[in-house]
Amino acid sequence: MATVPAPWTETEFEQLDLGDARLNKRARILMERFAADPTASVPKACQGWGETMAAYRFFDNDSVDWEAIMAPHWQQTQQRMAALPVVLCLQDTTELDFNGQGAFGLGPLSYEAQRGMYLHPTYAVTPAREPLGIIDAWMWAREKKDKSGARGGPKESLRWIEGYERIAEVAAQLPGTRLVYVADREADLVPLMLRAQELATPADWLVRAKHNRCLPDGEKLWQHTSAGAPIGELTFAMAARHGVKARTVRQQLWARTVALPAGKGKSVLATCVIAREIDAPDGVKPIEWRLLTNRKAATPEAVVELIDWYRARWEIEMLFDVLKNACRVEALQLGSITQLERALALFMVVAWRIARLMRLGRTCPDLDAELFFDPDEIQAAYLLRKKTPPEKPRLNDVLRQIACIGGFLARKSDGEPGVKTIWLGLKDVHVAVETIRALRGIGALNTCV
Repeated sequence: MATVPAPWTETEFEQLDLGDARLNKRARILMERFAADPTASVPKACQGWGETMAAYRFFDNDSVDWEAIMAPHWQQTQQRMAALPVVLCLQDTTELDFNGQGAFGLGPLSYEAQRGMYLHPTYAVTPAREPLGIIDAWMWAREKKDKSGARGGPKESLRWIEGYERIAEVAAQLPGTRLVYVADREADLVPLMLRAQELATPADWLVRAKHNRCLPDGEKLWQHTSAGAPIGELTFAMAARHGVKARTVRQQLWARTVALPAGKGKSVLATCVIAREIDAPDGVKPIEWRLLTNRKAATPEAVVELIDWYRARWEIEMLFDVLKNACRVEALQLGSITQLERALALFMVVAWRIARLMRLGRTCPDLDAELFFDPDEIQAAYLLRKKTPPEKPRLNDVLRQIACIGGFLARKSDGEPGVKTIWLGLKDVHVAVETIRALRGIGALNTCV
């Protein structure tokens, strides 16, 4: 009988310690089930009533801390980060809407009548956008507003500052890797920049500017930065999305070093970068980015690098998309926010793996597929496509087979598959794998197929 190789969870969760070997085993099984069929509900992902009940007992176990579930993944992520000269640490917040569900401990969302919770992870990626993993997360529910309209609880803006502090702690453990904190407009906070400066900036920071601040001489930040001739230009292809056609974007670039007032005689030294689109098509709003960073940007090449790093922020939006639409976490039927947190800890790792497979299939297509899939998964992908697998299949080859099963057409004009067709394909591949193993188990197969 052929030996079934250890699943990827054995490596990613090698250092898992929930205080009980049975809990460790259950966490790994749940991770394998959810990764194999991300769109399934908990009962459908589990194999039978007994396993389903064990899953719900796991989520209801007060001795299981969600941070302990994620701890081995954090450690593996840091190992991947340590091998690189630069790592981007992306931060953002997403709403998880559990409206209509009876889970205890949820709170209001953007609209006071909605019920749900917030998730704020730190997502490590390479400058080439390869997802390395999640190294930190905040999860919380808002308190309701009181009669005066005030909301209790910790100030939510603190998550951006504490997020930087966490990255600074990781930076101290990775002396050979330069970490860059990257965030959108919500992180345009002088207290964050001041805190980084107080810590001697162990990690760089790069945020999209939200406020057109007054400088000490009374001039406005954005007008001051874009005064004079641009220092260079940037041209890139913008992909189509949600009814917006793909097009080529051409931007002019400016950069200025400024001292931002930080109160009580303090200031923060920063570089302001402006990238402003020119010659935009009629009827299309020109794309303009205004960025703030601690890094110097004296040359057009340095400015372009910063813009490329900011554009990589889209990877965390993709992570949220996988969480909500592939893993369907907002459909979880669990009784409390603590149970949801334990489930989300597992699903965040599942979402990372799906996004990582998609990105590596594009950036490192020639990698050995067996580094990411076991032989049964590879055989199943080709079997469902009625094709014969090559002797040494490449990662991109296998991902394209999986994506085609999920609805990717693979025409010359289609480019590379996205995460949606990959997660849909993985679902059918999982069913085929289980069939292959069941047939092998009863002696109906002499080989994998």
